Amino acid sequence: MAKVDVEKRILSENDRVAAENRGRFDDAGVLVLNIISSPGSGKTTLLEGTLDRLAGSLSVLVIEGDVSTDRDIERVKAHGAGGVQINTGGGCHLSAKMVAKVLPELDLGAADVLFIENVGNLICPSTYDLGEDAKVVLLSTTEGDDKPMKYPAIFHESSVAILNKIDLLEHLPYDAKRAEREIEVLNADCDILRVSALKGDGMDGWIDWIHRKLEEKRGRQR
Repeated sequence: MAKVDVEKRILSENDRVAAENRGRFDDAGVLVLNIISSPGSGKTTLLEGTLDRLAGSLSVLVIEGDVSTDRDIERVKAHGAGGVQINTGGGCHLSAKMVAKVLPELDLGAADVLFIENVGNLICPSTYDLGEDAKVVLLSTTEGDDKPMKYPAIFHESSVAILNKIDLLEHLPYDAKRAEREIEVLNADCDILRVSALKGDGMDGWIDWIHRKLEEKRGRQR
């Protein structure tokens, strides 16, 4: 059997399970955001700052995806989120089936937002639908401003691109405007936000984006 046929079958099965996940999320009325980036871009730091800012207004759950350890789920739990860790044991992405397996451990009906922090990788996660409402791609100023065109699929698929570590711009030869222009070429509908998850710059815009997407989802379900 040709390799392409095997890949099509794998993705077809993933899409079937993703549709089931999406149905469960919709029934619960929870907004699901799949956060994707390369390692070290600041996904978990972004989540920590997000949890602190959403505390008292929205109930949040987190699914943490990583190759090994439970370090990231312990970090977000320390900021008040309930959640679960998925370790892939070497896999470069989460799949819909992996997510489906842990959903019984989560009280979706009591949550407003579910964040899925995917395995650190800009390539593999772009192909796998998990049932999320939106993909969120995170890139940082320490990675180089050529990432959008080098890894176009994830930018094409994402609803929002977050440029993180803007507090370091004055110290780096990073052309933020170039990166943003290339994102716009790849996906004119992609929102673009500049933040420093560590320092807090721009985080209010990200929080507003989450609230807006949650309102839009619930508005569609009325």
